[in-house]
Amino acid sequence: MTERPVSTAEFYDEYGDRLLVCDLQFAQYGGRRAFQGSIVTVLSYEDNVLLKQVVAEPGDGRVIVVDTQGSLRVAMLGDNMARKAAENGWAGIVVNGAVRDAVALRGLPIGVKALGTNPRRSLKQGTGDLNVPVAFGGVAFHPGATLVSDGDGIVVLPGQP
Repeated sequence: MTERPVSTAEFYDEYGDRLLVCDLQFAQYGGRRAFQGSIVTVLSYEDNVLLKQVVAEPGDGRVIVVDTQGSLRVAMLGDNMARKAAENGWAGIVVNGAVRDAVALRGLPIGVKALGTNPRRSLKQGTGDLNVPVAFGGVAFHPGATLVSDGDGIVVLPGQP
């Protein structure tokens, strides 16, 4: 029997003000409606080459947080990359930007949250940074911190500095 993920409300009730609550209203796209795990970050403006490399690695139940500075001009993630992430054991992906293949994403066993959708492909130049702190929605997402996501939102329990 699989353990039920902790809800964001339960997590908040347990940790209170030590917990960071993301103020952005993300939409659910993945087939897994609730997910949690240790954070891995990708910082890249409209270029998903680094994200493609990360989803190809073993996920071990972690969560990828992608910061595109909120750009909705291109999709950073589609069904092929999300499928690869699910196959490799990633729990979820949070995109501060757009995704594509929204209908197909809903059928995949991975959590996906994003600001919106766009059918346009991203750039393929390999620009950006991995595992650096990123910030949006009033939250600093640090690699290794714990992220919990469900229908109520996204919360982060900061790790030890």
